[in-house]
Amino acid sequence: MASIDLNSDLGESFGAWRLGDDEAMLDLVTSANVACGFHAGDPTTLLNTCRAASERAVRIGAQVGYRDLAGFGRRFLDVAPADLTADVIYQIGALDGLAQTVDSAVAYVKPHGALYNTIVHHRDQARAVVAAVVAYDPTLPVLGLPGSVFLAEAEAAGLRTVAEAFADRTYTPAGELVPRTEPGAVLSDPGLVADRVLRLVERGEIEAVDGSVLHTRADSVCVHGDSPAAVAMAAAVRARLDASGVDMTPFV
Repeated sequence: MASIDLNSDLGESFGAWRLGDDEAMLDLVTSANVACGFHAGDPTTLLNTCRAASERAVRIGAQVGYRDLAGFGRRFLDVAPADLTADVIYQIGALDGLAQTVDSAVAYVKPHGALYNTIVHHRDQARAVVAAVVAYDPTLPVLGLPGSVFLAEAEAAGLRTVAEAFADRTYTPAGELVPRTEPGAVLSDPGLVADRVLRLVERGEIEAVDGSVLHTRADSVCVHGDSPAAVAMAAAVRARLDASGVDMTPFV
């Protein structure tokens, strides 16, 4: 039987500003990439998200990013490696502390936004993130894009690597995410998204923006919590996979 983990970026509300429906998403996903306060999220939001995840036995991941609340962590920052390592340790530790107060803990690490995309190729920053995870807890798995230098550096450092695919994002023919600044980068049709995920899980294929077929593997599939119709998309994906006999289970 095929199996897959379904994850989503959650805990991204800030103060009076509400973003996404964490409670609804937590009823559908098996892993939650919870913001750590640098790109989004305030302490109360993060604690509440961790509590809701713990109540549902959803795994909690630290979604670490650049210190960029104004840009939602989607702008590249030329951070010195030593500073980036310290920033990532700080974020993992903060979220882990909150999670432990609600009978859970950080179970993995996933970079967010611009940091995620930067360390596909930027080896110095990739090594800085890896160094942070190794320093904090070398048993923590890391999520990343297949073929990225981040996963290569993580594997070389002895970390468990988890290949991730995106349900609601389009891909270039090279297997990278189409930048959000380009038209068609984000998908919003729940039926289309569900079809893409099932094809990926069953056949290891996903269609690029030029119509070519990419062959890849994924241990986890992400549905962004802030995407249009995020809950509807996650529900459609879950229903399609359940109907096809795919086992929905956390990777850790």
